[in-house]
Amino acid sequence: MKLLTAKQIREWDQYTIHKEPITSIELMERAAKACAKWLLQNTLADSYYIFCGKGNNGGDGLAIARMMADAHREARVYILESDANGSLDFNINFTHLHQKGNVPITLLRSENDFPVIPENAIVVDALFGTGLNKTLEGNGAALVEYLNVMHNGIVSIDIPSGMFCDKSSFGNIVVNAAHTLTFQVLKMAFLIAENEPNFGQVHILDISLHPEYLENVQTKFQLINITTCKSIYNQRNIFSHKGDFGHALLMVGSYGKMGAAVLSARACIKSGTGLLTCHLPECGLNVVQTAVPEAMCIIDKESRVLSALTDDISKYSIVGVGLGIGTHNETSLLINSLINNYNKPLVLDADALNILSQNKEWLTMLPTYSILTPHPKEFSRLFGEGMNDFEKIEMVLLKAKEIECYYFN
Repeated sequence: MKLLTAKQIREWDQYTIHKEPITSIELMERAAKACAKWLLQNTLADSYYIFCGKGNNGGDGLAIARMMADAHREARVYILESDANGSLDFNINFTHLHQKGNVPITLLRSENDFPVIPENAIVVDALFGTGLNKTLEGNGAALVEYLNVMHNGIVSIDIPSGMFCDKSSFGNIVVNAAHTLTFQVLKMAFLIAENEPNFGQVHILDISLHPEYLENVQTKFQLINITTCKSIYNQRNIFSHKGDFGHALLMVGSYGKMGAAVLSARACIKSGTGLLTCHLPECGLNVVQTAVPEAMCIIDKESRVLSALTDDISKYSIVGVGLGIGTHNETSLLINSLINNYNKPLVLDADALNILSQNKEWLTMLPTYSILTPHPKEFSRLFGEGMNDFEKIEMVLLKAKEIECYYFN
């Protein structure tokens, strides 16, 4: 699944408008109808308090309010007043709603205008959409903070107000949504850990944007999903055997940390390797032979830690190292020896990464296309503290290109 930027999402809207053809107000109606349908099917409240900005996100909110009223649900609209003129489609929907006269509309000019919201009301956040490019301030920030201290469930339209689509929102004033109804595709912002407290459950609503745009657009990121996996999966021949699917070596475990060795060995077998050998300290032999009898084992000369290569590693299709090995001096020497004597891709995790962080010059010595899998703390040890999640992604891209390796976080 391709991950689009906010700019590309706007381009997709325009592509649909010109290609179908359809007017922008008709496309807004389509999006609002999808949101209203979700609200009617998934919520049951005495009233819906719909807060709108004056852009197209607010236009969605006005249309949703009209549709909820047409479905005999009580809806109230609150428009965050500002010096800016409303967008064209916002103004059209405002006129439609005003002419129908069945939805109360209140302009919020100051904090004194903020309404008292009943506990059994649903709040719909249609203040700011994916086009937001600056942090909230003034009445907008005050309104979001006000909504966040209420005990109502908040449903955000497309993206929680105050959240950026393509850059870090860390420290921003952002709506704390229980649900986010986003259009057509997942946004990058919903895959970032630092945003998790704000977007709640994300629901992708199909508004029938023209599929041709998505087929042809080039994106920086793609999300691996079941469709992607099926496209690259190769069915195994019914007469194939274990010798056809490679021989993996895992260098894992140390005294007191053999559970990591067992888990990684089981995962390796589950992934489909034909043969698996585990290089272990002697203290872990009985553990692994009992828990993972499918795995062959070779024993290190040390009884409690890994310390030396004990086999011809060139015969292995791939080597994984790091789970539960510790950062002992002997083990650091083993990692250095492995890097210098193996010319196929390595998979490095856990303590192998901690050892690399203590010897950063070794990074450039890794075999091409090796895979590094740091969790956040290991990442910080490797590349530095203080980065927000978007900066970490950019750092990963930079380092992956620099040393020709893959990073999985």
